[in-house]
Amino acid sequence: MSRATRTLLIVLSVALNIAFVAVWALHRLPLGCGHHAARRHARGPEPVCPFHERIEATPAQREEIESRLESFRRESMPLCMEVNRHRLELIDLLAAPEPDRTAIATKQKQIADCHGRMQDRVIANLLEMKTSLTPEQQKTLFDTIRMRSDCTGHGPMAMGMGTNPPCR
Repeated sequence: MSRATRTLLIVLSVALNIAFVAVWALHRLPLGCGHHAARRHARGPEPVCPFHERIEATPAQREEIESRLESFRRESMPLCMEVNRHRLELIDLLAAPEPDRTAIATKQKQIADCHGRMQDRVIANLLEMKTSLTPEQQKTLFDTIRMRSDCTGHGPMAMGMGTNPPCR
């Protein structure tokens, strides 16, 4: 395998991993438990989430977190779809009998731009959410994110194989 091909595959792998992390953050990080992820608590009919329990969220905080998360998911969906479209177009460019390296580089830049915009949205959402949490809850939030963002097999790419199960 040529050096250029290896470099291209590494760059593609990194780009795909970033996209997976962004999608994972939208659907997996238990910052809230929407209607599809809620489970029933033994004490009553109110849907609960391990994350809500972990930070000891009040009912008002739960409602606010859920509202922000749903809004974030709804507003981020077009960007997620754009990333997926560009990624598929990149795969088509790579699969061509005579790949156009200029078109591939352009597509990579488009994907990187989308990832940057998604990262900006994730950061803005976390900063917004942080304002409604106590200092202890903030610490728990960011400790959870840190724990799920490592590279030892327990991070976001492990898809729940760590110690913090997703909301079900």
